[in-house]
Amino acid sequence: MENWDLIIIGAGPAGLAAGIYGTRSGLETLVLDEKIAGGTAADAPIIQNYLGFSSILGLELAQKMADHAKNAGVKIREFEEATQIDLKPKTMIVRSSKTIYETKTIIIATGGQYRQLGVPGETHFRGRGVSYCGLCDGPLFKGKQLLVVGGGNSALITALYLADIASKVKIAHRKDAFRGEEALIRTLKEKQNIETLLNTEVKEIKGDRLVNSVVLFNNATGETRETLIDGVFVQVGEDPNSRLAKEAGVAVDEDGYIVVDVKQRTNVNGVFAAGDVTNHPVKQVGTAVGQGTTAATEAYGYVRRPYYKQ
Repeated sequence: MENWDLIIIGAGPAGLAAGIYGTRSGLETLVLDEKIAGGTAADAPIIQNYLGFSSILGLELAQKMADHAKNAGVKIREFEEATQIDLKPKTMIVRSSKTIYETKTIIIATGGQYRQLGVPGETHFRGRGVSYCGLCDGPLFKGKQLLVVGGGNSALITALYLADIASKVKIAHRKDAFRGEEALIRTLKEKQNIETLLNTEVKEIKGDRLVNSVVLFNNATGETRETLIDGVFVQVGEDPNSRLAKEAGVAVDEDGYIVVDVKQRTNVNGVFAAGDVTNHPVKQVGTAVGQGTTAATEAYGYVRRPYYKQ
């Protein structure tokens, strides 16, 4: 069994920021992630609202963050999934896919997973025309006709990115207005090969070996129609990866997000949470970094009990 002062579960922007602050404060800090460091920020085609970078690929920003953490001395173990947390009164146990750890404090920064539409054909055609990552799969659809589903920033950014690859991009949103940033909406309207479909829901994804059409429903007019399409990019948000926390007794809200206070504290003493897995209302790279910083600072106070915490 290995012993650490602080274990951070998740190596996205929140987890990496927490790792840097934990390490710099002198805590023996370990970051675990079931995938590669960087989190879902790496899936963003482009990021234009993170301070210091007027425009940067999500993958590039995620790599810079991971490199920064590693160069700062943060110990990161990729492809090692945390499978169980045991929150004992005097010590905490984290079980992973490889070993067992004992730690004084924990930061949960497990982020979220892509939310699905839940329509017929979606699961069947995943990887065969249905995608959840424009940056990952967009280049496979050069010159094709594509549909982006969603109305937030992620959907708008994905549509703009795909417009430079595909011949035609449609973006369908079930509401009568997009909820993304106004700057993105303006840019979207300027693109000649992007068609906006508001009040529109996807009812079915169809095809043979690959996707070749979708069934769309206009909830304002009641019209249903089938449209030829080569690929569907689902961008309707994320669900929190909070199962591990919930099973350990950490409180979550009705939507499954970990409940934290302004200091990123959960209902369990010595357990903190940061990033998209929390009930913080804004899900952005910038807020995740800030929450990770706060969580690590509070974790240091919990472990070392400096004068201002006594």
